[in-house]
Amino acid sequence: MHLRNSNVLITGGASGLGEATARLALHHGARVCIVDLDELGKKTIEHKYHDRFLSIIADVTSETDIKLAMEEMVAKFGSIDVVVNCAGIAPVGKTVGKQDGIYGPHDLALFEKTVKINLFGSFNVARLTAFAMEQNPTNECGERGVIIHTSSIAAYDGQMGQIAYAASKGAIASMTLPMARDLSRAGIRVMTIAPGLFETPLLASLPREARQSLGQQVPFPARLGKPAEYALLVKAIVENPMLNGEVIRLDGALRMGPR
Repeated sequence: MHLRNSNVLITGGASGLGEATARLALHHGARVCIVDLDELGKKTIEHKYHDRFLSIIADVTSETDIKLAMEEMVAKFGSIDVVVNCAGIAPVGKTVGKQDGIYGPHDLALFEKTVKINLFGSFNVARLTAFAMEQNPTNECGERGVIIHTSSIAAYDGQMGQIAYAASKGAIASMTLPMARDLSRAGIRVMTIAPGLFETPLLASLPREARQSLGQQVPFPARLGKPAEYALLVKAIVENPMLNGEVIRLDGALRMGPR
């Protein structure tokens, strides 16, 4: 499947990895719909690509929100060909430890919220868009669509304080293969990217020295990843029909320590 002339839906597309993916897809001739609760990157993208760009405020965990977003996207672009799930949160909290200055067990509501947004949100978007993709005509390779999830190296190397985040991202990695198998009969591929340390809004809040220190932990290149590099992998996945049912670590050979 070629990115050019494809209709791409990106959750969490207003910032970070999602925004970079939206910009790259638009640059290569795709039509893009971003779904987010924020509108950070909307104005600059919309000004340049208004005829091939759509921004919708929606909650990825809401069936109603996503169905309405899909309807609006299909009404404007005609179909949904590629989905990239980037929406997510990364709270910090130990199984037992200090939270808001009080020592005790992990906040159960926070754990539930993390899993709901990261895992349930990704699955909700995937199941609904896959159903729509089944109506697409096949291309020359027999494909009808591509779904790309975002996991994390925390799925494998979860650090102290990442219990909720690691659990949610590990589940995303685990559902990649069975989802790919489920959708194979329809010609829909499913892949997952597990990024390492990237220059996202989450890390942007850290002091410059802290960001440099984190980047130096990466074997090579010894720096934080750039969101545009994530977007390049999305393009490669979309355009290589043999990539299916796999999780790709994008981390510069980093293996995280316990802290």
